[in-house]
Parts: sequence; structure tokens; C-alpha cells
Amino acid sequence: MRFPVMKFVPSIFRIFILPLFFFLCAVCGPKLLAAQPNIVLIFIDDLGWKDIGCYGNDFVETPHIDRLAHDGVRFTDFYAAGAVCSPTRCAVQSGQNQARIGITAHIPGHWRPFERVTDPMTTMALPLETVTIAESLKEAGYVSG
Repeated sequence: MRFPVMKFVPSIFRIFILPLFFFLCAVCGPKLLAAQPNIVLIFIDDLGWKDIGCYGNDFVETPHIDRLAHDGVRFTDFYAAGAVCSPTRCAVQSGQNQARIGITAHIPGHWRPFERVTDPMTTMALPLETVTIAESLKEAGYVSG
């Protein structure tokens, strides 16, 4: 036996609940999708994977970094685009392999042409037409300061 109230549920659902659901999705959906997470990139030269406390170092105390790791995301697999800082910075900023840009070794402070052994000349900076991650994030509405 059906209760008289039950026959009104589908019509109430169609008339009130379903339109309310679509209205809330239309109003709140874009705001929820537009919420952007904060991005903090800490780029450190010459830091070994076990040099800070959150990765197991018990000799050097790193309480602030350990707290950041505890409260945020901690990465356990690492990859450096180059053996020295310049090509790695190039890859992080451009999103491209450093050989594509031409920065495959460190960018020296000055050129020494009369050394006994010289390195091949490297590109000294990212080309201006290279779109960096900072430029892409700015277009997406991020700001830094």
C-alpha cells in the first residue's frame, strides 16, 4: 500500500529540489573551480636528499623546514635536470630540457679565454621568447610579492 505523501515526492523533487541543485551548481561551481592552491617552490643548490630532518637527518636541526614538510606535501623522488644549478634552473623555469635552450653547464661569472682547459661557451640566459612558468602562472591569475 502506498502512502499518499509518497506520490507527491517525485513532483516536489522535480519542482524544488532539482532546480535548487542546478542553481547551486551554477552559482557555486565556478567559485569552487576557481580556487587556486598556493604554490611555494623552494629551490636549493647543493642540498642532498637526506640533509634535512624530515628526510632522516638527525645531526642538523631543521625545525621550520620539517614543519613545512609536515603541513604540506613532501616529495620523496627527485630528479635534477643538470648536475649543476644553471641547467636545472633553466629546466624548472622553462619546462624544457636544458639542451634545447643551450644551458648545459654552469653560467660562469666571466669568460677566461686564456685558461689551460676551457669549457665550451654556454648560453648565458634564457632567451626572451621562452615562456617561463612564472609567466604562465601570471596568466592563470597568480601573483607573487
